[in-house]
Amino acid sequence: MGKDKLRRFEENLTFRNLVQPAFEEVFRTDHRLKGRWRQDFFGNDRPIVLELGCGRGEYTVALGRMFPETNFIGVDIKGARMWRGAKTATEEGLDNVAFLRTRIEFITSLFGPREVNGIWITFPDPQLKKNRIKKRLTAPAFLGYYAAFLAPGAPVHLKTDSQHLHRYTKAVIDRNGLTTEAACDDIYGTGYADDILSIRTAYETQFLKQGLPITYLRFRLDGRKEFEAPVFEPDEELS
Repeated sequence: MGKDKLRRFEENLTFRNLVQPAFEEVFRTDHRLKGRWRQDFFGNDRPIVLELGCGRGEYTVALGRMFPETNFIGVDIKGARMWRGAKTATEEGLDNVAFLRTRIEFITSLFGPREVNGIWITFPDPQLKKNRIKKRLTAPAFLGYYAAFLAPGAPVHLKTDSQHLHRYTKAVIDRNGLTTEAACDDIYGTGYADDILSIRTAYETQFLKQGLPITYLRFRLDGRKEFEAPVFEPDEELS
């Protein structure tokens, strides 16, 4: 492991805004903050919005700047990347921004019923291989996780460069009769991007330089708890 990565891991331990649960705190058990993020961590009763697979936390931090009356939590397993967001939020005094280092498969151990008011999924791995489809963050199993803690009417946002993931997620939405609030397969080319959608991560900047269109979906789970997989896997798009 490189010295820079070790330094970041050590500095992560000093950030008040970074929670790093041990495996035994979240595996088949409830974490102490589950259902208590507002009271015990943020010290307020404001809405909570998650960014799943947040990477460096650029979107989480930018949303925190734009909406000081909302609490934002970036979730990822990569501590060395998350260091950047935690450090920036600390330096800027963004008390409404936090980071959680954990596997998203453990997310229901960390948030209680109706505790979360929205989810952002920005440029996740599209998991194109056939044996990885269930790992997509908009796959039915993951929607089931989110349903356990989303408040009624809370939106799920997906912003991605992957046309395949965009279409797959639309197929999941259609298969389960979910409400689509917004859909666009090229937010910049169509002029659809507003100030929020125009937040650019390092990955997005790279994709745009490659000429890839950026897509967006916003949908609701409509109170459903279980979800079915769509019949949708064009072989030519899978590797």
